[in-house]
Parts: sequence; structure tokens; C-alpha cells
Amino acid sequence: MIDVLVVDDDVHVAKINAAYVAKIEGFRVSCLAHTAAEALTALETHPVDLILLDHYLPDRTGLQLVSELRRRGLLTDVIMVTAARDIATVQAAMRHGALQYLVKPFTFAGLRSKLEGYAALHRTFAGGGQAEQSEVDRIFGALGAANAGSAELPKGHSTATADRVRSVLRSAEAPLSAQDVALQAGLSRQTAQRYLKLLERAGRVRLTLRYGETGRPEHRYEWV
Repeated sequence: MIDVLVVDDDVHVAKINAAYVAKIEGFRVSCLAHTAAEALTALETHPVDLILLDHYLPDRTGLQLVSELRRRGLLTDVIMVTAARDIATVQAAMRHGALQYLVKPFTFAGLRSKLEGYAALHRTFAGGGQAEQSEVDRIFGALGAANAGSAELPKGHSTATADRVRSVLRSAEAPLSAQDVALQAGLSRQTAQRYLKLLERAGRVRLTLRYGETGRPEHRYEWV
């Protein structure tokens, strides 16, 4: 499980964000904080993997809090979740090492896409080892690629359909063919194939080939 600290000065908003996080598989909310001081205290007693951090806090800004964390040697990952949309703040967030930046107001799908991208990144880092350039490219693109199949689909694609394909793949115990996905998702093979290619390009699905005795190899897909 990925433990999350939700930091927002608005108690109601913090609870909503925490409820969103709790709905996403693989994540759990460790605690809530409404000031930078509360966040620092929480981290001392309950270390977490990720902080969902508002910028506008009553005692200091979110980025000042990140600076303090780094000064203390805490390398906890940060995703900014804030109404601050000026370019200077966005640029500063990047320079402070924020992994993503979600502008309020946002939808559940928008937050889910960021967290699923983070989960993919978290799994990759947990594996350790050496990385070829292709793996490095995938790591650096993981968070942005998460939008495929959820919040920012190309024109002509349906979020509901993408979610059905994603659900089938995530629950599968082994790689599936496009026909397998189509049958389980209740789609035509052509539609399933179209969404599988989209998810593969986004880095959310891994394509492998299964060779038989004759004919073309069968394309098999699995959730990354």
C-alpha cells in the first residue's frame, strides 16, 4: 500500500481529497493536516510515501514546507494539489521536486490519473536494478502517461470505455489478447484493440508476443 498524507487548510476539502484517495486501489490515507506545522508533526510520527500538498497554508506555503522537508533530509514524494496556477509557482514546484501539479478544482478522474501514474513510478523504483534508456524514458513519462484512459483522452475516445478496458487488464492474472479483453469488457475486438494501443502508447499497458507453431504471433497485453 502507498501511504498518503493529505495537506489542505480547508478541512472540508481535505476530507474530500482523502475520500478520493481511499477509493483508488493501492492507496490509503495515513493522516490529514491543515497547516505546515501539523504536516511536519504528522510526518515525524507517521512517515508516508506521498504528500498531496496544498500551496496556500496559513503558516507557510506548500513550497516552503517542501523546502523544510528537504532541509530535514525527508525525501517524501510530493504532488501539489492547489488553486495556485501562476507560472512562477508551477515553475518553483518543479524546481522543488514536486512530481505532479493538479490545479483546483479537479475531478476524481483527474486525481486518479495522477495517483495511478505515481503508483506505476513507485513500482518501478521498488524493483531496483539497472535501467536502459527506454526504461529511463518510461520512468520520466510515467506520471504524464497516466492521463491516457482517464482524464485527457483523444477526441473520439470514451472515458467509460477506457475504464472498462483498464478494469479487465488490472484484474487479469496473466496477459490477455485483444479478443480476451473485448469479451470480458463487452466490446468489439476493434474497439478493444484501439484502446489497448492507446494505453500501450501511454506506457500503461505492456505488449508481449506469444508465438505459436505457425502463423503470426499473438499480441498479449498486461497492465503495467
